Amino acid sequence: MKTKIGLLYGGKSAEHKVSMQTALAVTKALDFHQFEIHPIYINEEGEWVKGPQLLAPPEDVKSLAFTQGESLASGSFTPAVFQSSNNEKFDVIFPLLHGPNGEDGTVQGLLELLNLPYVGNGVLASAAGMDKIIMKNIFAQAGLAQVDYVSFLKSEWEENPEAAYEKTEKLGYPCFVKPANLGSSVGISKANSRAELEKAFKEAFQFDRKIIVEEGVVAREIEIGVLGNDHPECSVCGEIVPKKDFYDYNAKYEDGNTALIIPAEMPAEKYEELKEMAIKAYKALDCSGLVRADFFMDKEGRILINEVNTMPGFTPFSMFPLMWKHTGLEYPKLIEKLVDLAIERHEQKQKIKYTM
Repeated sequence: MKTKIGLLYGGKSAEHKVSMQTALAVTKALDFHQFEIHPIYINEEGEWVKGPQLLAPPEDVKSLAFTQGESLASGSFTPAVFQSSNNEKFDVIFPLLHGPNGEDGTVQGLLELLNLPYVGNGVLASAAGMDKIIMKNIFAQAGLAQVDYVSFLKSEWEENPEAAYEKTEKLGYPCFVKPANLGSSVGISKANSRAELEKAFKEAFQFDRKIIVEEGVVAREIEIGVLGNDHPECSVCGEIVPKKDFYDYNAKYEDGNTALIIPAEMPAEKYEELKEMAIKAYKALDCSGLVRADFFMDKEGRILINEVNTMPGFTPFSMFPLMWKHTGLEYPKLIEKLVDLAIERHEQKQKIKYTM
């Protein structure tokens, strides 16, 4: 019997396009003899559309952007979107949502309430991993080394912008200004002066009510994949070498102006340190399924954690799948492993008592 997968993608988020590319890649990699695939599209206005069961991989992203389907609920959802045509629940939901309203614990909470197995991180890890400020506070509590940072609310900045700029300048230049709750480098700017800092604040606050500003460091950008539930494992690590000033949205998704080195060259003891820190971060956030953990390594060999991404870019050419490919886990098998981990975690939860 085929495993029925509800593929959830799109989303009301600045990362909608990234999610669509991920969904296309996953559908092309899934084994249609092993899986029954039901697409569930959330458009940019937040409308949910369950498309017809896929009988073959779609040709392009446009064919996954349904305007009509079996279920449509304006701005919300109906439980029917998580059922096949004969009203059977899907065996597992695969959320391929990036950014707010999907990667941040909101959809995960919905799936928990419906008691449905789903791929990836739970409510707590998703929410904490989406909010860079909360995430860094947890990392600090766990004793993980990281760059210095400050954070601001939009109202705080609007009431006294000069105080915000002065506090930030104590970090020194250059610094990086980021929305607290976005990924894929959306809204991120590098500031080398007060004028650039003021512009960066305005840019970041377009995407969130909170921002974080991080100290700029001269360092290599190293990433590693983590996979598993209670006993996570790490992939080989990779290095990002931007040909531009820094690894922004265009470098990631549009102009291909970035070199990915896999595996990254480093001493064996540094690789072991990196793995130890990645798993420590994974457990500190109570992660499950997968994360991509991002680090800096300076000239002295000091390793600093930057962040973890609880639903990393997931096309075959994204860093997370490529690192696992070099570790020996090909893209289709990686997807199957994530489905198995989702079902395993769900079965464990069914053993928990909720009554006395």
